[in-house]
Amino acid sequence: MPVMQNAKFKMQKKLRRRGRTAILFLHFAFCILNYTPALTAQQPLDKLLARIGTTPITHTDVLAAVGLGLVDATSANDPAAVSQVIDRQLMLIEVTRFPPPEPSAAAVDQQLAVMKKQAADSLPALMRATGLDETRLRDMARDTLRIQGYVAQRFGTSRQVGEDEVRRYYDEHQAQFTRNGKVIPFEDAEPEARRLAAAARLRDAIMQWVHDLRMRAEVVEVGKK
Repeated sequence: MPVMQNAKFKMQKKLRRRGRTAILFLHFAFCILNYTPALTAQQPLDKLLARIGTTPITHTDVLAAVGLGLVDATSANDPAAVSQVIDRQLMLIEVTRFPPPEPSAAAVDQQLAVMKKQAADSLPALMRATGLDETRLRDMARDTLRIQGYVAQRFGTSRQVGEDEVRRYYDEHQAQFTRNGKVIPFEDAEPEARRLAAAARLRDAIMQWVHDLRMRAEVVEVGKK
């Protein structure tokens, strides 16, 4: 009889232990179910817009670039903005491979001031929306200067153009040399035509370089065929 009572006691103890375990498990599961939506609401997933290899380009990347004036676009929803952010990242990858001289701290400060001026009063909201902090802003300013340094090192700051090219530029862009409804004679417009023709040649060289970078990289834009 004592043996049977002892066995019964052990069985009741085991059942109580299992009951407590089940209650704890249900409580834990309930906490997870109630916590997950809150986590999702507080930390929404960033929208993937493109990738370069395994490097993602997200909506917040584009939003930051537009807000800070790093790309020539007025909206993060502009496809041109996404394309320019991709190009910037491709250039940074190349800059890492063949780094130019490091920009000075003063130059970074100046570029940072330009970026903040571009964002103006919307800077605090932009930083909250994108998760940017002062360190990241400074890194982005440095990256801009590194790209500029690399381009200057690779292509120079201007291109030499011949007389024929200057004349052709003048003939094809006469709207740029029109004042008060009259076209300035070539002889008078020649210095400005030469400057603009050299700038156009430099721009074309840089655009071809970026195009070549795209061709060599694995670039995928989400939703673009």
